[in-house]
Amino acid sequence: MKKFKEAEFNIPALKGISAKNIEEHLKLYAGYVKNANLILEHIEEFSQNSEKYAYELGELQRRFGFEFNGMVNHEYYFESLSDEPKVLTEASELRKTITEEWGSCETWLNRFKAIALTRGIGWAILYYDPLTKRLLNAWIEEQHLGQLNGCKTILAIDMWEHAFIYDYPTSEKKKYVETFFDNLNWTVIEKNFTEAKI
Repeated sequence: MKKFKEAEFNIPALKGISAKNIEEHLKLYAGYVKNANLILEHIEEFSQNSEKYAYELGELQRRFGFEFNGMVNHEYYFESLSDEPKVLTEASELRKTITEEWGSCETWLNRFKAIALTRGIGWAILYYDPLTKRLLNAWIEEQHLGQLNGCKTILAIDMWEHAFIYDYPTSEKKKYVETFFDNLNWTVIEKNFTEAKI
């Protein structure tokens, strides 16, 4: 059976996000990869007698969505922090599209940060919808529920407490959101956008 492999990330020293926080966060990501593979093994095993294990198979499929989406969301998150921070240039197609959708890049950014500060745990995600050819913001609470069907992830910020707890108490997660954007490599985000349109 084909297995998912852990992606490798080149994450330098970050401003305001400690090496300890990144180290622990990467361990959690590794757990998603491991569990996604383990669940697929169990599904294969129980599928040999699907009538007897119908309940188990149903529960495993639900759990697979959680582990798989957790794995992929983290890959977008960590990849966007790799290399040195790079700005979203005035000439970029992504900036132009954001401006067309929200009026200005600043308006979108303020709105996106507000979404990231939604009470509770989850993800703030900027998607591209290839059907309507629009950018969409979304708050995803449980990662196996609510991901926008058919949409491609452009940018994802992890707002589960494990993403910032070594550096910021929960009362200061706004500082974490600001810090995340201080460390973004917009070249990667632009690449995600370009590939989403293909």
